[in-house]
Amino acid sequence: MANFNFSLVYFLLLLVAVAEIFPGAESGTYSGDVEGLKEFRSSVDPNSVNPGSCLSSWDFTFDPCDSLFSERFTCGFRCDVVDSDGASRVTELSLDQAGYWGSLASLSWNLPYLQNLDISGNFFYGSVPSSLANLTRLSRLGLSGNSFSGEIPTSIGSLSSLEELYLDHNNLDGSVPSSFNGLISLKRLELQSNKLAGEFPELGSLKNLYFLDASDNNISGQVPRTLPTPLVQISMRNNSLEGKIPESINLLTSLQVLELSHNRLRGSVSATLFNHPSLQQLTLSFNQFTSIDSPYATPGTQSQLIAVDLSNNDLRGLLPAFLALMPKLSALSLENNKFTGMIPTQYALKAVVPGSGVAPLERLLLGGNYLFGPIPSPLMVMKPGSANVRLVDNCLYRCPASFFFCQGGDQKSLMECKRFSPMIP
Repeated sequence: MANFNFSLVYFLLLLVAVAEIFPGAESGTYSGDVEGLKEFRSSVDPNSVNPGSCLSSWDFTFDPCDSLFSERFTCGFRCDVVDSDGASRVTELSLDQAGYWGSLASLSWNLPYLQNLDISGNFFYGSVPSSLANLTRLSRLGLSGNSFSGEIPTSIGSLSSLEELYLDHNNLDGSVPSSFNGLISLKRLELQSNKLAGEFPELGSLKNLYFLDASDNNISGQVPRTLPTPLVQISMRNNSLEGKIPESINLLTSLQVLELSHNRLRGSVSATLFNHPSLQQLTLSFNQFTSIDSPYATPGTQSQLIAVDLSNNDLRGLLPAFLALMPKLSALSLENNKFTGMIPTQYALKAVVPGSGVAPLERLLLGGNYLFGPIPSPLMVMKPGSANVRLVDNCLYRCPASFFFCQGGDQKSLMECKRFSPMIP
């Protein structure tokens, strides 16, 4: 009898220990969260729920959190015990990319403990629900790669805990809401590949934002003068941005990538970009720039730039010699502009014998200009595969196809060269 009592006490203690380690094991899902999951499931068109997908397994005759990762609820959400009442709360709703579709516009989103909502890579349509603002604990919102349309609701700007926002690759239009300044915890913002228009808001209040991509839209106006100082990457290619790049870019001391190609930017490429303390990749191709400002003291020698693409602009004058002084620069494209004069010997030397501690030019693209004179002698010893060099479609004295960097196009006619540049002999 004593042994039986001891075994019973031991078993009861074991149950208590298990309950402490797995406090939600028998608690069940909070009833409001069950209704929230049911509401979401009912908004998905049944014809889009394929066998084997997450939603095909959801069976609400069983408790969701207690049955998670079983045959009834194989995947699609996560539960945690977050308060003292012991009930499990839904903290993540993350669907598989199984081709679901339906409109979510009327959902109440009554899941107050939800931290991660990701339904990317499906075919959800209609407007982005303004009721998403009810998810006050949300830290990640992923709606990428769906068919959402209409304007971005201003109410999203109230999600002060949001750290990542993915609205890219949809059909959203209207302007980017200025209410985004309320996203004070935001670190990553992706809006690319939509139909967004209007001027981009000043987002200087976002003191944590390090990644911004608003490419492939129809955003107009100028590059914002006030941007978050922690930004590491700015991508706003293929828009309708106009004017000059603001000098305030130099205040973004962590910036590594600036991608503003395929816009309507004009004027001079600012010298501050070439002495920027952290910038590594500068892409300004397919704009309307006409000149390059040379840095003053020790031009380029302090630059961190690795790749510069200024191709397909309206740049004129001589090739800037200071670009060859940049110690880390290994890719330079100045193609399809209106540069004239001879190719600086410094360019050739950096491609062939850059010197100790200096990165060689592995890509030097100068085709489609009005460069004349002989090819610099250091280039003549280069062999195919040693570097990507292109000198086609210029006014060079002799550039036969036997040289690999002259292959792929003829030089311009003498008449065209002299019409553009009377300096050509």
